[in-house]
Amino acid sequence: MKKPPHPYLVLAVSLILPGCGQVLNRQPMRGLMFLFFTALLGTLTAITAPPTASLIGHLAGGLFVYALSIPDAYRTARLRWTIYAKG
Repeated sequence: MKKPPHPYLVLAVSLILPGCGQVLNRQPMRGLMFLFFTALLGTLTAITAPPTASLIGHLAGGLFVYALSIPDAYRTARLRWTIYAKG
């Protein structure tokens, strides 16, 4: 079994680029899905948000998916790291 990347590395990459933590975890399709839905929901909320909404309000959908992708990548990396260490 190939040594998986350290969970903190995956966490750092996931914080900087949405979906790239999943790619490091060797789940490229999952990473692309997170990236796609981040862009899609960010665009939809930007279009439908009222003009008086803040920047966060305009991008709320995309930020929500982005926030979900971070613990998902870290949890998978931590699990793979633990299995590798015990194996």
